[in-house]
Amino acid sequence: MQVILLERVAKLGQMGDVVDVKPGFARNFLLPQGKAKTASEANIASFEAQKAQLEARNLETKKEAEALAAKLDGQQFIVIRSASDAGALYGSVTPRDAAEAATEAGFSVDKKQVALIAPIKDLGLHSVSVKLHPEVEATIKLNVARSAEEAELQASGKSIQELAAEEEAAAEFEISELFDDIGSAASDDDEGPAIEAAGDEETN
Repeated sequence: MQVILLERVAKLGQMGDVVDVKPGFARNFLLPQGKAKTASEANIASFEAQKAQLEARNLETKKEAEALAAKLDGQQFIVIRSASDAGALYGSVTPRDAAEAATEAGFSVDKKQVALIAPIKDLGLHSVSVKLHPEVEATIKLNVARSAEEAELQASGKSIQELAAEEEAAAEFEISELFDDIGSAASDDDEGPAIEAAGDEETN
């Protein structure tokens, strides 16, 4: 099926290009979202008549997207989720979650703009692309953690595995200290009778 693109579409073409696409892709995505029209003579003529207007509108939205991208790029947003000790989430983080986290922080991001190759299923820092315009993209980081404190530690560069290892080492240290205290107390008890016996011998 041939369509004429009304804006740049990644891996397909630039505004004004007439391209061949699968009918389903055209009907379900390109046409309903206003990204293309069927390449009939009437639609091609209509596009040529409106080309200058469409290009001006595209340039305007591109500038707006670039301004937002300059503020958004590199931002980090915290998403709190329940997870196992190994760091696997009970569920996943989706484009909707990413968009909501950015919106709560004061950025206007729609879930359709969030490009997640696959849902996030682990704790940690995850880079995510946000397509603000066909020609403008920003990269944000999602800090997925079980608590705000854990998110802060992850932001400082520690992974959930390192945090777990540190907690385990601290617990082992406390246990060894406890055994040392018990051991020294026991040795004090052992020395007591020996000192008393030595005192008795000196008296005799």
